[in-house]
Amino acid sequence: MRTELKKDENVVLVIRPHWLILVGPVILAVIGIMLGIIIDHYGYAYGFIISFILICNLLYKIIQRQNNLWAVTNLRIIDEDGVFSNNSKESPLDKINNVTYNQSVWGRIFDFGNVQIQTAAEIGATTYYMVEKPKKLKDTITTMQEEYKKSQILSQAKEFASAISSGSQKQSGRDISSELEKLYELKQKGVISEEEFNMGKKKILEE
Repeated sequence: MRTELKKDENVVLVIRPHWLILVGPVILAVIGIMLGIIIDHYGYAYGFIISFILICNLLYKIIQRQNNLWAVTNLRIIDEDGVFSNNSKESPLDKINNVTYNQSVWGRIFDFGNVQIQTAAEIGATTYYMVEKPKKLKDTITTMQEEYKKSQILSQAKEFASAISSGSQKQSGRDISSELEKLYELKQKGVISEEEFNMGKKKILEE
């Protein structure tokens, strides 16, 4: 991956186009080699040229597939492609509204499909075609979204608690940040409702 990662950013998953996209170039290369041998047998010099061009095309497609990837990190989705050029775009996790995927019958057999990502940005929906393991890509994105939201809420709770603790409540010796984190975890586990969470948070901050 050529994109430089940000501070505290970790790559969770890297996905590329399915290997089936190489079937066509492989067949052409094989046909090219066979034609080259036949043509060369009859004494024509351009038989080697045909084989060389189609083999180079296969190598190009292999390198192109290697450089065409989608990386899911704990902060964003990175879309890279390009052989001689370097093209990269990203979708922050907090800007993604929905992720879907679809597979044909052959897609289910060979585990490939299309993944569509809808964002709040101007570009709207982006579709990735012939993706290997589309379900894994979709599930990883949604999981990292949940983790990102949780980390953001906990971070805000810590900052807010830190600001409160620096005031008059600092002398009480209470760890407000820990209390808010525990309360949030109870809400995440479904032990308490959103209303109970807000009431508990208000009580902690007012004590």
